[in-house]
Amino acid sequence: MGWVDPKKYLWLLGLFVPSFPFLAWGLAEATGSGFFWWSGPVFLFGLFPVLDQLIGKDAANPPDSAIAALEEQRYYRWCTYLYLPLQYAGLIAGCWLWAHGGLSVADKLGLALTLGAVGGIGINTAHELGHKTEAHERRLAKVALAQTAYGHFFIEHNRGHHRRVATPEDPASARLGETFWHFFPRSVWGSLRSGWHLEKARLARTGKGPWRASNEVLNAWALTFALFGALLAGFGPEILPYLLIQAVFGFSLLEVVNYLEHYGLLRQRTASGRYERCAPRHSWNSNNVASNLLLYHLQRHSDHHANPTRRYQALRHFDEAPELPSGYATMIVLAYLPPLWRHVMDERVLAHYDGDLTRTNLHPSARARYGAAG
Repeated sequence: MGWVDPKKYLWLLGLFVPSFPFLAWGLAEATGSGFFWWSGPVFLFGLFPVLDQLIGKDAANPPDSAIAALEEQRYYRWCTYLYLPLQYAGLIAGCWLWAHGGLSVADKLGLALTLGAVGGIGINTAHELGHKTEAHERRLAKVALAQTAYGHFFIEHNRGHHRRVATPEDPASARLGETFWHFFPRSVWGSLRSGWHLEKARLARTGKGPWRASNEVLNAWALTFALFGALLAGFGPEILPYLLIQAVFGFSLLEVVNYLEHYGLLRQRTASGRYERCAPRHSWNSNNVASNLLLYHLQRHSDHHANPTRRYQALRHFDEAPELPSGYATMIVLAYLPPLWRHVMDERVLAHYDGDLTRTNLHPSARARYGAAG
């Protein structure tokens, strides 16, 4: 009898996330409490960290002989495809509620953050789809990104981050001693610039300018303009502030995940002056089951960088990869609190490099704090 994935049907739990606005609506109606409009942040920052601790970790890998067949099972693809119709059904319902639901400003703000949580984790769904070679999956990735106005991620992540990961040149790799609040604007602006320049360079190689429909950054952004335009036409201009809030909160979730995935890790230069090849030791991993089901195994990040087109259900654990103390849901909360983050993570970075600061991706402004030589 062949190997059977013990988590096969648990991957459907990933669809719990796009159900957030419907759960919020139902609970608010049933109880009369506006608290439930804030269900998205409560689930992300309250429920899932607890589940990470209660359920624990699973470091088991599929056998090498099973990986090819595992990746061919279309069931796993539908687990990600189904995220999108639920994501957009929730967004449309949210727009109706903002316009006609009789909600207070506080309730509308809570709903915006709940929808932003869906859109932010939708970026992770786009991440899974955007790495694949099938054209329809890459198109679906752009659709998933439209809600958060982060279409350039499709280009920058695949062609920029994966090439420069764990180097000072990568805007999406956080440096030792850099707080999330300093990293956030650097990564947002740096990734936007990188995505534009990468696509501009691609078109220039074919003798074309950037201002054309075939520019993948522009056509991804056009999806957002079309989406927001249709929603504003259908529900009125009063929903615009909440559309913008949910988008910013959504892409901030992506960026805080970027922050923790490679914090302080550095690829060393070889004798030729080039950076060494990306290896498992250049990504922080976590085997916490709850967060991995929420994020389609994103926490097995080392294997993802080694095999970007490998599907989530086949990603493997590596013993040599540095391990986070908990899942991403918990680590996101720590990242928002810099003193606590440094207390937990800085010693782990230094231990990973046997106390040698010269081997870390050290933030320039933090050199004095860590006693590094100039």
